[in-house]
Amino acid sequence: MHPPYSRSMTRERYTHGHHESVLKSHTWRTIANSAAYLEPHLQSGLSLLDVGCGPGTITAEFAERLSPGQVTGVDAAPAAIEKASALTADNLSFVVGDAYALPFDDNSFDLVHSHQTLQHLGRPVAALAEMMRVAKPGGLIAVRDVDYAGLICFPELSGLRVWADLYDAVHRSNGGEPNAGRRLKAWALQAGLTDLTVTASVWNFSDQADREWWGSMWEARVLESAFADDALSKSLATQEVLQQISSAWRVWADSPEGWLAMPHGEILARV
Repeated sequence: MHPPYSRSMTRERYTHGHHESVLKSHTWRTIANSAAYLEPHLQSGLSLLDVGCGPGTITAEFAERLSPGQVTGVDAAPAAIEKASALTADNLSFVVGDAYALPFDDNSFDLVHSHQTLQHLGRPVAALAEMMRVAKPGGLIAVRDVDYAGLICFPELSGLRVWADLYDAVHRSNGGEPNAGRRLKAWALQAGLTDLTVTASVWNFSDQADREWWGSMWEARVLESAFADDALSKSLATQEVLQQISSAWRVWADSPEGWLAMPHGEILARV
């Protein structure tokens, strides 16, 4: 097995960290809200690798759908894998690993899936090439990623405009590309993938429950997570600015007019 992914070597760092407010977001994700474009291809008995699996909620759902096919989640963060490993099934396993050097043989998986991962990598084309290596001939690579510059929010609060600019700066300071969604097709072509189906979908938060979930998550995250640590330590924001942003998310969550749309790019690539 390859050693865990070294952020110090690549100067990449996961922007969000693993604060409880971040895991709250990750554990909300399901096939229905985050991998619907792949759903028609989920057939019992197929094997799947989930690259950047985080706490494993989508991975575990894949295991249910594909059983008895083997489903494996891989993530760079030992803390994420530790949490994911609490999810158990006969056909489900998790391992710490490097997206640039996956600890698997060539031609190992029918499906290779990655959600919200390429945005955090400095070499997304290399990661896609590695996914292609471990996919079986005729297999499918499925990647979905957000495009933060396309985010639309109402009411148009000044604090949320500050947040958008700050998020872009913090994310880029960690070596990632926050607008990955629009680049997925180009990255796939550069990696040598040519048989592509390219789509897009949107997360939308509008009703009271969704606003409270998303707004309270960022209300806390902007003050308490790795995002806050980076913003302060890199002199990208002051504590006063972070408090302004946090308060704006609370105002948005409490507003009956609150509405947010977050676009995602998607690719299905036949190997």
